[in-house]
Amino acid sequence: MATRTDVDDAGRREDPDRQERGDHRAGESAAESATTTPPHAERLRRHRWWLDALAVYLVIRAVGILVLARFADLRHTTLGDALTKWDGQWMLSIATHGYGGVPVTLTDARGIHTSDTAYAFFPGYPYLVGLIARLPGVTPFGAALSLNLVLGCVAAVGAARLGMVCARLMAGHSPIGRAPERATGLFLAALFAATPMSIVLNMAYTEAMFCALATWALVGILERRWLLAGIMAGLCGLCRPTAAVIIGVVILAAAVYLWQARGSGDATRADRLRAVAAIVISPMGYLAYLGVVWAHTGSPTGWFRIQTEGWDTEFDWGVAAFNFVNDQLVNASDVPPVATSWIVLSTVAMVGVAVWSRVPWPVLLFGSLLVAQIVLSSGLMMSRPRLLLPAFVLLIPLAMALARMRRVTAALIVVPIVIGSSWFGAHMLTVFPHAM
Repeated sequence: MATRTDVDDAGRREDPDRQERGDHRAGESAAESATTTPPHAERLRRHRWWLDALAVYLVIRAVGILVLARFADLRHTTLGDALTKWDGQWMLSIATHGYGGVPVTLTDARGIHTSDTAYAFFPGYPYLVGLIARLPGVTPFGAALSLNLVLGCVAAVGAARLGMVCARLMAGHSPIGRAPERATGLFLAALFAATPMSIVLNMAYTEAMFCALATWALVGILERRWLLAGIMAGLCGLCRPTAAVIIGVVILAAAVYLWQARGSGDATRADRLRAVAAIVISPMGYLAYLGVVWAHTGSPTGWFRIQTEGWDTEFDWGVAAFNFVNDQLVNASDVPPVATSWIVLSTVAMVGVAVWSRVPWPVLLFGSLLVAQIVLSSGLMMSRPRLLLPAFVLLIPLAMALARMRRVTAALIVVPIVIGSSWFGAHMLTVFPHAM
């Protein structure tokens, strides 16, 4: 668990690559560095970590798109159709027509369409798509995919930053040992881009937006940038219902900070005010949309009723997930249900590894609560690999372990993950006949 001193140190660090310089350069003066390093080269070096994260993310996602394009061609469909399937049609329809104009051909899991059905989907992503689509020459399809390309890049940079901060905080007390910060961040960005259903990051879905906002909220917590954490969580509340997890983590972390800061000279009045602001801001988006649905349905629990009746999603303490995994591992002959079962089990195991590795508690709490929210609820089980994608933060111990390996050894592990992820995503979108 990160101490206050650890987190303060992380927040003060302006140069995330400092660890990579090596002890032999510790004696160099700032003046000597300034005279020997051109200003543009120094700026490039300081920002190299996020440029590298972008390159890693874009290359891996390009592989996934190319594999999907090949599958689409062989399956007699198009890449565009594959990237806008299922919930993507809801997003594009809401972006184009608003909640009241969604075509009746779009239905819930029961095959029913009512005036309430569209309100199961939060407005942040489709409304932003609709706003961009108003630009001259931009279609909702182009706006959706372009927006997710940008949001995916923002999420990848956030993953790299989160990996670096966690490697710094965990140094010295994690069983994994010290790991190079920059390499840890790059490997976490790579693992994020290669999660089993990472293809959804390029689809007209909300995962890219949710991951970008939630990841930077976690960075804000660990670096005690409370306004960043609060604003990201507040926007996340307009994105999807699982935002309740990151909202709760931001509120708890800010409250802990305020409790520890009382009577202490370490925190300024401005710092405390920012933490209070984070507590106030973070739930606003989520509560605002629940209020909109309340006004539409006439019930304060209107959104939950729509979700339960339309998609059979409710908290059941994991009964549905247990039955699904137990049945599919024994009886299924198709690859996707079996793979989904193993993904669920692996994600649960990742929680245990993260606890053992002493991942900073806000990150651990977010990942654990997200996994619990998904695994302990009923609903469409084949969507679990997609819904569990934001739990990539639990892969920080693996990213640290990869960062400590030789490059060839790490590549022999990462490359098969990328290939497997690309195949699985393409298979789910073009071969498997059911929604995911």
